[in-house]
Amino acid sequence: MAEAKVYRLEDVKAHNISKGEKKSIWTVIHDKVYDITPFLDEHPGGEEILIENAGLDASENFEDVGHSSDAREMLNDYYIGELHEDDKTGSTDAGPKSWGSGPTVAPAQESSWISNYLVPMTIAAAVAVAYRYVFS
Repeated sequence: MAEAKVYRLEDVKAHNISKGEKKSIWTVIHDKVYDITPFLDEHPGGEEILIENAGLDASENFEDVGHSSDAREMLNDYYIGELHEDDKTGSTDAGPKSWGSGPTVAPAQESSWISNYLVPMTIAAAVAVAYRYVFS
């Protein structure tokens, strides 16, 4: 396998051209450099967010959104090299967020027929009596 090309952050910043024939959008995610220009039209969140992060280290923004494992795999298609040692932040890929790992809610108690039927029917009857009293 060939050794990855190394880019300085200044090189990445130079690829912040969002219009015209020279359109070129590069970004850094976890100290890896990606040319995401071909992905602009396909990004589910729209090209604007990619353009906003062009030429920058977008690691934090990438993680904050909670990209799926599929999105993380797609990065490989746009990988062009590594960030120079002097420019690296040392951020690491935390993996996709596990949305189901939060605190669990205890199952609701089974309610009796009193709370399901008797209470609402009593309220409905009271409203009907009040309606007749007020409007008669």
